[in-house]
Amino acid sequence: MSKKKQKKGASIVAIATRQANLKRRVRRHLKSLGFKRSAVDGHLIVEGTGKDVIRALHQAQRNEKLRLNKEFIAQQLPKLEKHFASGSDIDPTKIKPELELIHSGTWKSDLFRLAALTWAVPVSNGFGRRLRYLVWDRHNDKLIGLIAIGDPVFNLSVRDKHIGWDVKARTQRLVNILDAYVLGAVPPYNMLLGGKLVASLIRTRDIYNDFTKAYGNLRGIISKKEKNARLLAVTTSSSLGRSSVYNRLKLGDTQYFSDIGFTRGWGHFHIPDDLFFEMRNYLRDLKHKYADKHRFGQGPNWRLRTTRAALTALGFKDDLLKHGIQREVFFCELAKNARRMLRTGKGRADLSTLLSAEEVGALAVKRWMAPRAERRPEYKAWLASNIATLLTEKRNIGKVAEMR
Repeated sequence: MSKKKQKKGASIVAIATRQANLKRRVRRHLKSLGFKRSAVDGHLIVEGTGKDVIRALHQAQRNEKLRLNKEFIAQQLPKLEKHFASGSDIDPTKIKPELELIHSGTWKSDLFRLAALTWAVPVSNGFGRRLRYLVWDRHNDKLIGLIAIGDPVFNLSVRDKHIGWDVKARTQRLVNILDAYVLGAVPPYNMLLGGKLVASLIRTRDIYNDFTKAYGNLRGIISKKEKNARLLAVTTSSSLGRSSVYNRLKLGDTQYFSDIGFTRGWGHFHIPDDLFFEMRNYLRDLKHKYADKHRFGQGPNWRLRTTRAALTALGFKDDLLKHGIQREVFFCELAKNARRMLRTGKGRADLSTLLSAEEVGALAVKRWMAPRAERRPEYKAWLASNIATLLTEKRNIGKVAEMR
């Protein structure tokens, strides 16, 4: 036998071995999360539907993320802990929210990253166009919460139905929408309904103007045409089923977020990074086109497509991506005529009800946070040093902080 044939034979054996090991690992991982296959249609099912069940499903992914960031946490927590509040630092009647756009490579970017790691449900890094904010309480210079908005997924049926899009209209005008993939308050502000404040800040002139400045004249990666984009709407979804944060989110006569339905329960959150990377290596062995196709402009659905391709190559049905965990989807219109403009592509944005972040912050404090402090004074017992407990793998999965 020639050396070429020997090498080819060894490669085939190596791929077959990797395939067998990877299939076993996928099965063990899903079983460890509590997933079972439905006897009716073969889809994944999990016993229970409460928020603690959903948090538990994300626990392996969260633990992995904390392990990968262990050195970062050890280095940054001692320096950045001072920016988190204790309950005694807060005067609910004097909370003064301020929205600050941040940039990579700064200590404020490190603070954003550290605070996001306290979320019980891990957050993504976003895709494509991105704007990230810290929300401060300027009365005491402590951190209230985080906002990050980025490119939305291309296929979201409840959004497209709500707007009235067909495929052509969506392709042309999706550039005018972003998705809030990080949106919430950190303790103890979350105990004062700070999540509602943070969510309300999405619908402000500050964010509209920041988007216009950063991306208003951006040329399309594929089309090379100037998009002349304006931020007409922002979507977000709850990681824990129904949301008490975004429901009935209204200040005065203005609706800030509207419930538009639920996702269909497809996705890849139950495939952690290390397993996903092993799937990519397997696709590389097969010289599959999705193994490394993830540059900007190729879409936020790349990971979903890559996971599906790997599962198919392994002999699984792609219904392993139907995890059944539905997310409630919400829609925020920055312009009064946002839906009509998105549907038709015509008109000028009506921003007559769009307030500044300072104005919205003051309304939210008066509407939610100050009254909550009177009714629920438990926030006073929170210590800033408790943030460290939210950055450990072993933590109570009960409701500690508001999630998306």
